[in-house]
Amino acid sequence: MFKSIRKILTLSLATVMTVGLVACGTKDKASDGSESKVVTEPLKVVTTSETYKELFDKFTAETGIKVEFLSMSSGEVISKVKAEGGNPMADLWFGGGIDAFMAAKEDGLLEKVEFDGAKELAPEYKDSEGYWYSKGLTVVGFIVNNDILAEKNLEMPKTWDDLTKPEYKSEILMSNPAISGTNYAVVNAILQTKGEELGWEYFEKLNENIDYYSKRGKDPNVKTMAGEVAIGVTYIDKGLEKMQEEKNVTIVYPEDGIPYVPEGVAVFKNASNVEGAKVFIDWLYKDENLKEVIRLDNKDTLKLVKPNLEGVELTFPREKLMEEDLSLFGTKRTEILDKWNVLMGDKAENE
Repeated sequence: MFKSIRKILTLSLATVMTVGLVACGTKDKASDGSESKVVTEPLKVVTTSETYKELFDKFTAETGIKVEFLSMSSGEVISKVKAEGGNPMADLWFGGGIDAFMAAKEDGLLEKVEFDGAKELAPEYKDSEGYWYSKGLTVVGFIVNNDILAEKNLEMPKTWDDLTKPEYKSEILMSNPAISGTNYAVVNAILQTKGEELGWEYFEKLNENIDYYSKRGKDPNVKTMAGEVAIGVTYIDKGLEKMQEEKNVTIVYPEDGIPYVPEGVAVFKNASNVEGAKVFIDWLYKDENLKEVIRLDNKDTLKLVKPNLEGVELTFPREKLMEEDLSLFGTKRTEILDKWNVLMGDKAENE
C-alpha cells in the first residue's frame, strides 16, 4: 500500500514539473538525467511591446507560472544587460531584431535552450547551438501620406533609390538604427545588397533628406499618419495595411527588395528563473501558441520560421525579400553602427 501511494506521488510530481506548474521547489530529474527545479517564482520577461500581455496571460493560465514584463527596444536591452555585468534584469527576452541576440550570444549573455519542437523550425531562423530562436520576421518598407504628396505634388516612391531624390528633402522619417532593430535591418540589408562602398554612398544621400532619426521603430508610421512627414521607413504588418483606408496612407513594398530581420526569443544567462523561461520557449513553439503570436503581431511571417505551420499564408511576395546573410547582422553590428553614428551626427532623437 505504501509503495503504491509513493509511486502515485512520484508520477504526480513529474507531471507537475513537465507542465511547469507552481509547486514547492522540490528537485527532480529532467529528461536528460540532470537535476531540474520546479518553477516557484514569476517569470520576468523583457519584450518590445505590451501587446504580448494576452500571450503571457495564456501561458500563466495553462502553466500556473506568473509573468512580470517590461517593454524595451532591442538596442536598449543589450545595452542594459551589458551595463549590469551579466546580471540580467529579466529571465526571458521576447522580440527584437536578431542582430542584438547574435551579439548577446557572442558576449556570453544567453543560456542554451533545447526542446523537441526546435527540429521543426527552419535552420536559418534558429541558432545552430540553441542560444536563440525566431518568433517571426519583421519586413520593412514605406508608409506614405497621400495628402502630403498631393499637397506638395510629389510622386509615390517605389524603390529605396527613390528616397534619395532631392524633392523628398525633410519629408522622410527613419528611426535610429542604433536603437531600433527594424531600421538596423534596413541598413545592414542595403549594405549587403549594394556592397559596402555603394551602400554607404546611398545612406549619405538618404541622410540629406532626413532631418532627424526617431527613437522608436513605430515612430515613422505614427508620425507619417499624423501628417508630420510624407514618408516613413517602417515595419509593415496587417494592422498597418488596414490603416490605408482609415488614414489615407499607402503602404509600399519596395520594388528593389524588402529588407527583413528575424525577431528573437532567448533566455538570459544567470537569470533567476532559467527553468521557467525554458518552459515558456517549449510552450511557445506549439502550433496553437504560435498562432496566438500571429494574431497579436498582425503578420504571418512565422510561416517562414515553421514551414509546416498549417492555416497560415504569407501576405507579401517571398521572392521580394532581399538576399541577406543573417550572420553579418551580429558580427558587423558594432562596425556598422559606429560608422552610422558618425554619418548621423546630431540628428538622433534622445527623448
